[in-house]
Amino acid sequence: MSVSVNGVEVTARPEATAELTAARELLRQRAVAVGLLDEGSTKEAAIERAIEELLAREVVTPDPTEEECRRYYDAHPREFESGDLVHARHILFQVTPSVRIPEIRARAEHTLNELLREPERFATVAAETSNCPSGQHGGNLGQIGRGDTVPEFEKAIFRLGPTGLLRELVKTRHGFHIVAVDQRIPGKRLPFDIVRDEIAGRLRTAVEEKALRQYISVLAGKADIRGADLNGTDMPLVQ
Repeated sequence: MSVSVNGVEVTARPEATAELTAARELLRQRAVAVGLLDEGSTKEAAIERAIEELLAREVVTPDPTEEECRRYYDAHPREFESGDLVHARHILFQVTPSVRIPEIRARAEHTLNELLREPERFATVAAETSNCPSGQHGGNLGQIGRGDTVPEFEKAIFRLGPTGLLRELVKTRHGFHIVAVDQRIPGKRLPFDIVRDEIAGRLRTAVEEKALRQYISVLAGKADIRGADLNGTDMPLVQ
């Protein structure tokens, strides 16, 4: 696939669209016009450097203000929260191809009922029966965040409710779990000062993308382009 920009035929690279190819050629020609690149230069590295310098000169975008960053922070509170955390222990009754699931479930339910009467024995029972290495540490899984475990287990431990021994087994792809939730730590909103630079980066990127699209649109409006449309809203950016 090839496109023509001001009479210059350019073949698109396999990973590039016709629009990206045309936009890059527009910028190459502009770099030549302002003296940043020799007309006959075909070295990719030289072309890329010239385009980068061209954009640095001609696509100038202001840094976001403190007020703009604060406004974004206030409008997107969920984006700047630390994740919920849970401290939990478990006892795993593992399901493998060689075991009978009803028997494993019955054994797990019997153990759970015993622990509901004597929860202080959790660590001992974990060491004796759990098929997870954590059993040697009282079943302690430590601090768990969302996404750290399989979905079925996560759903059970992050479900709103009191701490302590869950009164039902948790079934996952690994088997049956007896679970104790020792502590819940809800996520908190991070202070503005901590995320200010991240917000500024997001806003700066958005402004740069918009400015680059506008710049290429201006160049395209003065050029003869065939085989590509640079006037659409989905016009790709040039890296």
